[in-house]
Amino acid sequence: MVTLAAAGGGPLKGEALAEAQRLPVNFLENILGELRRAGLLATQRGAEGGYRLARPASAITLADVVRPLDGPLADVRGLRPEDLAYPPPTEHLRPVWVAVRASLRSVLEAVTVADVAAGRLPRKVARLTEPDDAWRPR
Repeated sequence: MVTLAAAGGGPLKGEALAEAQRLPVNFLENILGELRRAGLLATQRGAEGGYRLARPASAITLADVVRPLDGPLADVRGLRPEDLAYPPPTEHLRPVWVAVRASLRSVLEAVTVADVAAGRLPRKVARLTEPDDAWRPR
């Protein structure tokens, strides 16, 4: 999606996208198909055809891209956080998972494909990367 945005929205052939991302064509074609079914991509036939963004990159959030590929932004054991049930004394884990999902949403719904293509993040997201420990794996 970012490669298409950087190319002005497309169209680009699947082979060119796969090469740009260093992915096997068949693997990427499956992803592109999911994104097309989700209404994020459109296809254009012919010699000048390929994949193109179905709407402006500035109107497509990262959450829009992740959801059709991976499902809900945060699930635990295949369940949505609100559907979890823990026995005492762990019953308070449920709101923790809801908070994790809200945190993911606050980033992925704020950043657009255009933001990534332009190398700029919304300030509230960029601030999360400023502490040194944000970059350290744990």
